[in-house]
Amino acid sequence: MTLGPSHIRQSNFIEKLVGNKWFWVVMCSLLFGLPVYKSMNRTLPPELPIISAVPEFRFVDENGKTFGSRELKGKVYIANFVFMSCQTSCPALLGKVQTVQHRLRGVIDRAAIISITVDPANDTTKVLYDKSLELKANPSVWRFLSASLPETKKLLVEGFKVPLGEREFANNVWDVAHSNKLVLVDQDGNIRGYYNTDKDSLNQMMIDTGLLINRKKKS
Repeated sequence: MTLGPSHIRQSNFIEKLVGNKWFWVVMCSLLFGLPVYKSMNRTLPPELPIISAVPEFRFVDENGKTFGSRELKGKVYIANFVFMSCQTSCPALLGKVQTVQHRLRGVIDRAAIISITVDPANDTTKVLYDKSLELKANPSVWRFLSASLPETKKLLVEGFKVPLGEREFANNVWDVAHSNKLVLVDQDGNIRGYYNTDKDSLNQMMIDTGLLINRKKKS
């Protein structure tokens, strides 16, 4: 019996392409190189406006050591204004600042928080220290500052551009009218934003903080 020639299967185009080593070289370059290229050439949002400059200041921290603009130079920092006997807005504000401290844990070498007391006559170094322990404040990030009342008022009103009232007795408690805003300051001491403590505002502040840090690092 005569046997006819066996059928020889021809490779199709896809099989040939997959079997070509240069195909995989190109594919790997696209898969891994494109994301890297995009990240390196990503366009950042427009820069935050410079609102005003915070003048140099030297206050005292919760450990009784001088601390101020010199130590904050080169860092993005978030300032807030409180007093420790406050029974109205301050506890909630400090709770929000605790959350901010937690969210800054990855950039503690480039960011800081300062809580400035608006009642320095009563917020002694020990009071501030005890409050820092209560709030589990990391001293590498979060400092509690005080100065004389005239110095404090001058810095807040003329420097941070926030209001500060007089200490007065109202509704059976001592109170001090002050701003509950969080103030974002850049590495050069320029105010770049004011924020409320609601969720959306805090998220925006964290985004803006990251942009300031990344721009400085990139430059």
